[in-house]
Formats: sequence, C-alpha cells, structure tokens
Amino acid sequence: MTHLSKATAAGGALLAAAALLAAGPAQAAPGAARDGDYLYLTVTKGDSHSSDTRGTLLLCDPPQGHSRAAEACAELDAVGGDIARVTPAKDALCPMVYAPVTAQARGQWNGRPIEYRETFSNSCRLAARTGPVFALDG
Repeated sequence: MTHLSKATAAGGALLAAAALLAAGPAQAAPGAARDGDYLYLTVTKGDSHSSDTRGTLLLCDPPQGHSRAAEACAELDAVGGDIARVTPAKDALCPMVYAPVTAQARGQWNGRPIEYRETFSNSCRLAARTGPVFALDG
C-alpha cells in the first residue's frame, strides 16, 4: 500500500498548477476569452553586470497582482493588450539620468500570446511610457 504525505500531495498539486500555467489556458469559447487575460510582468533595474528584478502576475478578472492592477487592466483593455500602444503621459518630466530599467511581459490577452520587452533609460521614463502597467512598487 502506498501512503502520500500531505507535503507530497501539496507539492504535486503545485507542480500540476505550474504545468497548467506553463502550458497556457485551454482554448475557450469566443465570449470567454476575457477570463484568460494574464501577464507575468517583470522590471529589472541595472545593466547586465548587476541587476535587481521584481515581478508579479497580473490577472484581470478580477484585477489583481499589484496595487494598481485595476488601472493596468483598464489601460491594457483600451489597447487590446498591446503594451507598445499604451498612451504615454503628456506632462511627465523625467531627469536625464542614466539608470536603465528593462520591462518585460509574457502572457495572454484576448486569446493571443503577448511578448513585450523594452529597456528605458530610467524608471521615470518607464512610468511615463507604460503608466500603471509596470507600477510594481505601489
């Protein structure tokens, strides 16, 4: 007879959940595509020699993932999930200080895969260009 410990069973459940996330959601009916909107967002400060990375999973039904998730989901809805089309802030004044940050997003929006990566000269430029989407610090 085989006995599984609670830890082994919990570990198996976590592995199964991770496999489902890695494989992506199953094809949904056309009206249910909104339920699958998610992006794994990361912001890396620094260059290739030294870096500090933060990340979160942004879910949009209901909005969750970071403190401005509702705003980020609304912004992404307005551009069909295309982060490059987010409207830049009109009145942002950023210092000309070179402190590079790289923003990355991977996931799915309206049933299609999303891949985004861009390096900005500093975190002010990132915030001015992407609004609440990469506001991971609250």
